[in-house]
Amino acid sequence: MLAANPPKCPFFLTHSLPLSSSPSPSFKITCSAAAEERSEIRLGLPSKGRMAADTLDLLKDCQLSVKHVNPRQYVAKIPELSNLEVWFQRPKDIVRKLMSGDLDLGIAGLDTVSEYGQGSEDLIIVHDALGFGECHLSLAIPKYGIFENINSLNELAQMPQWTREKPLRVATGFTYLGPKFVKENGLDHVSFSTADGALEAAPAMGIADAILDLVSSGITLKENNLKEIEGGVVLRSQAVLVASKRSLLKMKSALETTHEILERLEAHLKAEGQYTVVANMRGNSAQEVAERVLSQPSLAGLQGPTISTVYCKRDGQIQADYYAIVICVPKKALYKSVQQLRAIGGSGVLYSPLTYIFDEETPRWSELLAKLGL
Repeated sequence: MLAANPPKCPFFLTHSLPLSSSPSPSFKITCSAAAEERSEIRLGLPSKGRMAADTLDLLKDCQLSVKHVNPRQYVAKIPELSNLEVWFQRPKDIVRKLMSGDLDLGIAGLDTVSEYGQGSEDLIIVHDALGFGECHLSLAIPKYGIFENINSLNELAQMPQWTREKPLRVATGFTYLGPKFVKENGLDHVSFSTADGALEAAPAMGIADAILDLVSSGITLKENNLKEIEGGVVLRSQAVLVASKRSLLKMKSALETTHEILERLEAHLKAEGQYTVVANMRGNSAQEVAERVLSQPSLAGLQGPTISTVYCKRDGQIQADYYAIVICVPKKALYKSVQQLRAIGGSGVLYSPLTYIFDEETPRWSELLAKLGL
């Protein structure tokens, strides 16, 4: 689960949130002028837990290793980005400080960005799929009692037990996304309570009828006799790169640094699980070899095979009897590609993992510029 999930403890501190009020208690974001005054760019990263470790691993794979000399300090550097400071923060604080102007970029779970960003127009998702921290925010109800035969959100909403005087009680740490979800789905007679603790215990303790919480494997729900229902998923989440729109527009260096980080992320993530395949093949011409290669569905590569002449020396003469084929294939298709290469006369097949695949321009960069009106 991502860091927005309340810490597990056996005690509940609750207060009721009436559905008729605003989705979440409002708070004022004080916009800092520091973003326009300072020259360095600030990147907020998760400070603890699995999310923090996975973030550092991803940046390292992109040749953007974070140098954190003193683990007691909350600031660090990335040597490859000389004008950038790394600030370690709680994920929810990353979002809040992006909105206040104290950070320019950040990595957090989409659930955290959505909950604490509350639809802020100043938050821009730069990359929406960093490949870790996958989970979803979902409504869960008991498997027993009055809920035994309830398997969908529609069935839950139509239960006669819920009235104005006795609404469906939902325990959650998501006090913005929860009320927003039920309102958008037309559910009446629902009340929310905030809970710091193991939410899965709330229905069994009689504190709530249902819970709204992050789910990854679903094992914890099953072990506590809870189930998800059709239509009950509020949000599918994973780690995202998010930016302050104000910072990108006011600081040219922030936009340039964002471009470099985005390109490195895209190139690495696109190359993950991809292999370069090199093989030799006899043929009368490059055209003939290309036709044979493209006749096999697993050998098309990203855009098609690269074919070049292989020169050999025989009896003192330079001859060109072979052609070298270079293609890119996913890891899961490695053995199949070997079989297909052999079937069309390929030999000396070599494989090597890819580290980066740089496109002419990443589509996400074009999308970001469009969001900024540039």
